[in-house]
Amino acid sequence: MKLNFSELSGTNTVKSKMVEIELPSAPLRYYRHGWQSWSLAAWTDLSQPLPIQKPYILHPYQTDAVYSLENDPHGSWLGAVEFSDGKIIFLGALSTDTHVFLKGDRLEGRSEAGEAEWFCAHGEEDQIFGEYAALLRNRFGSTSKSTSPRVWCSWYGFYSYINEKNLQQTIDMLGDLPFDVIQIDDGWQKDIGDWEPNEKFPSGMAATAEKIKATGRTAGLWLAPLLISNSSKLFADHKDWVVKDDKGQYVTTGFNVWGHDIYTLDVTHPDVVSWLVDLMNRVRRWGFDYIKMDFLYGGAMKGNRYLPTPREQAFRETLDKIRKALGDDAYLLACGVPILPALGVCDAIRVGPDVSHKWEDHLFETILQNFSTPSARNGIRTVSNRLWLKPLVHVDPDVEYFVEKENELEEEHKSQLRDLALICEFKATGDLPQWMTSSEREIIREFLTATPKIEKVGRYRYKIDGRTVDFSEAVKLVPPPKGFALLLRSFIGWAGNFKTIFNLFLALDNAEKKRRIGKHHLN
Repeated sequence: MKLNFSELSGTNTVKSKMVEIELPSAPLRYYRHGWQSWSLAAWTDLSQPLPIQKPYILHPYQTDAVYSLENDPHGSWLGAVEFSDGKIIFLGALSTDTHVFLKGDRLEGRSEAGEAEWFCAHGEEDQIFGEYAALLRNRFGSTSKSTSPRVWCSWYGFYSYINEKNLQQTIDMLGDLPFDVIQIDDGWQKDIGDWEPNEKFPSGMAATAEKIKATGRTAGLWLAPLLISNSSKLFADHKDWVVKDDKGQYVTTGFNVWGHDIYTLDVTHPDVVSWLVDLMNRVRRWGFDYIKMDFLYGGAMKGNRYLPTPREQAFRETLDKIRKALGDDAYLLACGVPILPALGVCDAIRVGPDVSHKWEDHLFETILQNFSTPSARNGIRTVSNRLWLKPLVHVDPDVEYFVEKENELEEEHKSQLRDLALICEFKATGDLPQWMTSSEREIIREFLTATPKIEKVGRYRYKIDGRTVDFSEAVKLVPPPKGFALLLRSFIGWAGNFKTIFNLFLALDNAEKKRRIGKHHLN
């Protein structure tokens, strides 16, 4: 279906497998909306087109791999262009399995799954995004929880080196700091797919949850239930549960923090669904009421499944069954998740990449043009461009930092992370109380109890209790490399696609994490 700009009188909804909107003139910027939590969302300057991010080995882990090599500006489910008068033309789907492109002088929406419904509009940005959010709420639903809990998460304190002893020490030292949840992150399980406690938690997970609840807080647990490691017992016993490509090869979820092959479970297989439901029931029996589900994009990757259901639709249907198994009283945070298919099912969605104790990573962001890797700036950029989701779901910007020890962030960058969390109304940290000074503890206490008045006064400008906060500089994208930097990009991007070389990067990163945490916290 083709629409002329003159036909966009206000807002329209149309049904078609493909929609084209002819633009009246050349736009200045394109709103690119990434597929899952860590994928870039940003207004991009069309005079400086973004090169394809590198290394390619990370594409399944950071983008929708189906479209990762597209040269035209594009994004998942929605897209918009901005003109010199500040107004936008917007095209957004009200269906899963859809994608939007800017093709020369037109916006083009495509569906992977037959006819889709599309929302088309011309006008002011905030009004249009608000109308789109309202339509999505009517179609997919929204969270029923009125507020989000205040969370202490183990990842940025211990990474995967969490164990029963250092967790108990942390619980004791948190004292009366007003956290609602203590959440155990990656490192407690035997393997990805084998969701039982490893030797680092000899008392078991039910006993661990009870220790957390004894402090008056909710026990939280990290899972990546849609992934399966090739080293797991689950993989050895159920290879038929794994999604395969057209060549019969297992579909990999990308090279990631574990440094070996991780595949994706077939969410349409009835035995997989039964296994997932049983897993959720077990986690609740252990006593965990706050569940952080990570790497959920695996359930919607392209591949051959037991049933020929469109991939995002299949993922949403299974996520809904997982939600029902957990129960409405559980709090479900979805991370690494395709955004639109998760709406109405989750209480919170991570809406940006992982943050970091560093402001930016020059190699990845400047040289490789990869804005999905962990850094404080990458987190601020994508989260700031997804705040329109707030009426639908609690938006998780990841953690905030307060301590000075083992942290390279300037105070102004820590403040930006905290201000963004106040705007999101989702507060969390992984700072170890072992590192906190008495003054830092009081700053954390004040932050956790703050309920400021928030007012939006510009695309990236807000007032927090009358104080102006501006993320405009933080969200700017680094220009593409030129000259020698461009040659360096080509070489590093090529070399980074070899697993042995990428494993070296991971080994160096893990060594740095161990150094930061300190041996006395690992035993």
